[in-house]
Amino acid sequence: MTRYHTIASLLAFTATAFTLQTSPGLAFSPEAQQMCSGDAMRLCSNEIPDIPRITACMVRNRSQVSPGCRAVMDREHAAAAAARKREAAAQ
Repeated sequence: MTRYHTIASLLAFTATAFTLQTSPGLAFSPEAQQMCSGDAMRLCSNEIPDIPRITACMVRNRSQVSPGCRAVMDREHAAAAAARKREAAAQ
């Protein structure tokens, strides 16, 4: 795998990694990878390969991400919050 493919894969994976901060078991959707990869490359490429720093960068720069990425981030954040709420209610 070329360095570019490795970086692109890493960024695609971490573009919505902010959800992991609250729900470690949550998987990234293909939609999130597609919608946020460009934003991660544009806004956070200097944080590679540090996944926690890329995650923090995306959260910090949320106001600058594309509308599509922001919508996915919002949806996945809401899903993670709902999962936490269900988990807390089950205890």
